Amino acid sequence: MKDLKPIAADKLLKILEKKEILPIRQKGSHVFVKGPEGQTSVIPVHKNEKIGRGLLEKILRDLDISREDFLASQ
Repeated sequence: MKDLKPIAADKLLKILEKKEILPIRQKGSHVFVKGPEGQTSVIPVHKNEKIGRGLLEKILRDLDISREDFLASQ
Protein backbone atom coordinates (compact mmCIF):
# COMPACT_ATOMS: atom_id res chain seq x y z
CA MET A 1 0.00 0.00 0.00
CA LYS A 2 1.31 3.44 -0.91
CA ASP A 3 1.56 6.11 1.73
CA LEU A 4 -0.09 9.47 1.41
CA LYS A 5 2.33 12.22 0.49
CA PRO A 6 1.96 15.95 1.10
CA ILE A 7 -0.02 17.56 -1.71
CA ALA A 8 -0.58 21.11 -2.94
CA ALA A 9 -4.05 22.46 -2.14
CA ASP A 10 -4.87 23.34 -5.76
CA LYS A 11 -4.05 19.80 -6.89
CA LEU A 12 -6.21 18.37 -4.09
CA LEU A 13 -9.12 20.59 -5.11
CA LYS A 14 -8.86 19.36 -8.72
CA ILE A 15 -8.91 15.73 -7.56
CA LEU A 16 -11.94 16.41 -5.37
CA GLU A 17 -13.79 18.12 -8.23
CA LYS A 18 -13.51 14.89 -10.23
CA LYS A 19 -15.34 13.21 -7.34
CA GLU A 20 -18.09 15.87 -7.41
CA ILE A 21 -16.84 17.50 -4.21
CA LEU A 22 -17.06 21.19 -4.98
CA PRO A 23 -16.10 24.44 -3.24
CA ILE A 24 -19.14 26.13 -1.71
CA ARG A 25 -17.47 29.19 -0.21
CA GLN A 26 -14.14 30.65 0.81
CA LYS A 27 -13.16 32.67 3.85
CA GLY A 28 -9.66 34.05 3.62
CA SER A 29 -7.33 31.23 2.67
CA HIS A 30 -9.73 28.43 3.65
CA VAL A 31 -11.97 26.79 1.06
CA PHE A 32 -15.09 25.01 2.31
CA VAL A 33 -16.04 22.03 0.14
CA LYS A 34 -19.19 19.92 0.04
CA GLY A 35 -19.77 16.49 -1.43
CA PRO A 36 -22.87 15.10 -3.15
CA GLU A 37 -24.03 13.35 0.03
CA GLY A 38 -23.65 16.44 2.21
CA GLN A 39 -20.21 15.68 3.64
CA THR A 40 -18.08 18.80 4.21
CA SER A 41 -14.50 19.74 4.96
CA VAL A 42 -12.19 22.75 4.99
CA ILE A 43 -9.05 22.96 2.85
CA PRO A 44 -6.37 25.55 3.64
CA VAL A 45 -4.96 27.13 0.50
CA HIS A 46 -1.61 28.72 1.26
CA LYS A 47 0.83 29.67 -1.48
CA ASN A 48 3.98 27.50 -1.63
CA GLU A 49 2.76 25.21 1.18
CA LYS A 50 1.52 21.67 0.93
CA ILE A 51 -1.16 19.91 2.93
CA GLY A 52 0.57 17.40 5.20
CA ARG A 53 -0.30 13.73 5.62
CA GLY A 54 -2.19 14.16 8.88
CA LEU A 55 -4.46 16.93 7.62
CA LEU A 56 -4.93 15.11 4.31
CA GLU A 57 -6.11 12.00 6.18
CA LYS A 58 -8.58 14.11 8.17
CA ILE A 59 -9.95 15.73 5.00
CA LEU A 60 -10.39 12.31 3.37
CA ARG A 61 -12.12 10.99 6.52
CA ASP A 62 -14.45 14.02 6.60
CA LEU A 63 -15.38 13.45 2.95
CA ASP A 64 -15.75 9.64 3.25
CA ILE A 65 -13.00 8.91 0.72
CA SER A 66 -10.85 5.85 1.27
CA ARG A 67 -7.09 6.14 1.08
CA GLU A 68 -6.98 3.62 -1.77
CA ASP A 69 -9.65 5.47 -3.74
CA PHE A 70 -7.79 8.76 -3.31
CA LEU A 71 -4.44 7.29 -4.36
CA ALA A 72 -6.03 5.67 -7.40
CA SER A 73 -7.49 9.01 -8.53
CA GLN A 74 -4.18 10.89 -8.48
